[in-house]
Amino acid sequence: MAKDVTLADIAERVGVSNVAVSKALAGKPGVSDELRIRIKQIAEQMGYIPSTAGRSAPAETGNIGVIVPEHYYGYSVSFYGQLYEKVVRALYDNRYYGILELLSKEDEEESNIPKVLQDGKVDGLIFLGQLGEKYIEKMVSRAGLPIFFLDTYMPSIAFDTVISDGYYGTYLLTDYLIRRGHRKIGFVGNSDATSSIADRFWGYRKALRENGIAFEDKWEIPDRGKYSKIYDKILTGRTEMDAYVCNCDLAAYVLIKNLEEMGYSVPEDVSVVGFDDFLPLSIGGDSDRITSYSVDIDRMAEMCVKSLIKKIKHEKYVEGVQIITGKIVEKKTVKSRTEK
Repeated sequence: MAKDVTLADIAERVGVSNVAVSKALAGKPGVSDELRIRIKQIAEQMGYIPSTAGRSAPAETGNIGVIVPEHYYGYSVSFYGQLYEKVVRALYDNRYYGILELLSKEDEEESNIPKVLQDGKVDGLIFLGQLGEKYIEKMVSRAGLPIFFLDTYMPSIAFDTVISDGYYGTYLLTDYLIRRGHRKIGFVGNSDATSSIADRFWGYRKALRENGIAFEDKWEIPDRGKYSKIYDKILTGRTEMDAYVCNCDLAAYVLIKNLEEMGYSVPEDVSVVGFDDFLPLSIGGDSDRITSYSVDIDRMAEMCVKSLIKKIKHEKYVEGVQIITGKIVEKKTVKSRTEK
């Protein structure tokens, strides 16, 4: 039936965004005359009828779609589960509701549009966590609604995102270890896996260089494959390092277990620092053990939500990358080399 034809249907047929279709049908600037004529012709052919006569744009739903890759999500037991809860709270405080959609690997690889967008149930979208370049590019160009990303960015694509300060955070952590007498410092993390791990690796490298410490390739120790879970065993042999900077607390936790299984004592023999200041609830008792860089996820969620709402309402907001700083939290996994 004609009344079932939506802006998204027309956009898909023409090969443009929902926003372009909306502007063309409403007579607003932002599309060429040629494209406007084509969109109107296609709309007429498809039998499109505006949902409310005389209204150029649909009313807001009060809902925001929150898209999380399913392999990252684990409710309150995971970092992204915690971040999602913060986003939902920030939305609620701003009189919006979050609709969760878990993104399967297949949908990401095929660049499928989120279902909440297809159904017209939301005013905007928030994407949590690292996503593939092809998928991000598709969402930025074809979503048709205001979108924001959280805890991811892609230097090759311009889009709006809020991230933690991974570069400066690991710079501070590495410098913190150096000032306590450590010189042979390894980095645990696969810098090719995500943009955030890459940032943390280069922050670590900057601190080494500024302190006159020559980096060796063997000091970079992978903890996962690309977009995969952290290995159960990170170290496979004895260590020459006197300290490690880990890209996240979970990697630090696994590393410490590996070291202790090999007979090392942390921090008496080897110091270890992590990042995020977060461990899954299932680990529990070790959450107060690992010296880490605490990520301000409350502030990240709040900044993302408020910026997206401004974008939805066509108000001025900070475009591009917004970086939220954190702080080092000293716990029990670092000991100065000069201490007896």
